[in-house]
Amino acid sequence: MDLGLKGKVAIVTGTGSQIGYGRGIVQALAREGCNIVSVDMDLDGAKKTAAEAEALGVKAIALKTDIRKRAEVDDMVQSAIEEFGKIDILINNAGASSPPGPFISKTQAEIDADIDINLRGCINCCQAVLGHMISRKSGKIINISSNGAKTGGAGVAVYCAAKAGVMVFTKSLSAEVIKQGINVNSIAPGQGNTGFALQAPPELLAKFRETIPIGRSTTPEDVGNMAAFLSSDVSVDVVGQTYSVDGGLTMY
Repeated sequence: MDLGLKGKVAIVTGTGSQIGYGRGIVQALAREGCNIVSVDMDLDGAKKTAAEAEALGVKAIALKTDIRKRAEVDDMVQSAIEEFGKIDILINNAGASSPPGPFISKTQAEIDADIDINLRGCINCCQAVLGHMISRKSGKIINISSNGAKTGGAGVAVYCAAKAGVMVFTKSLSAEVIKQGINVNSIAPGQGNTGFALQAPPELLAKFRETIPIGRSTTPEDVGNMAAFLSSDVSVDVVGQTYSVDGGLTMY
């Protein structure tokens, strides 16, 4: 199916990791002909991801941005517009979690970090691009939540709360802007072989995978394919939804 993304321009945050969902999202969009703004605090990683997109025949730039800082986000959006003349798609993928542990032991710095990168950063990027999208009466925003937003999780209470905030923010923002031609939706990935998984003992991950109905971890390609669908006009009637991409983990 032709998703109609050729010539579109997408900002994707959190693209520095070479094993992360951001890279998978970029690759899926680039294969559909979408030009890429690869954004991460790790500029070298963002450049590698951008280079892979260019190898697929599209234009791509890499920008170093701390999405927790609104001024840096504004500069990033302006640079993207100056380079490509427009922004059609924003995918808020950047995320992080402080080391898992009892909530009672969490420091204020760890709590702030979990909220700032996962929720405040998403809000910053959405607000920064909306003026441009509203003026064009067109745009797609996809926020990456987590299946933890639906299930919660011991040891990651604040992270899950922030990701649940992303899910409800998606619904609320979608209701505000859909009549202005802007679709806002969310993806809730399951346990994946990404940087997050490196924080857990391998034996614990292996045991957890046994609970996944499909029998494997979620891949960056899985998330990228859903992101490409939600970025396209094929999904024009999909409004304010959060889609689990988790191998059936949260279907019950």
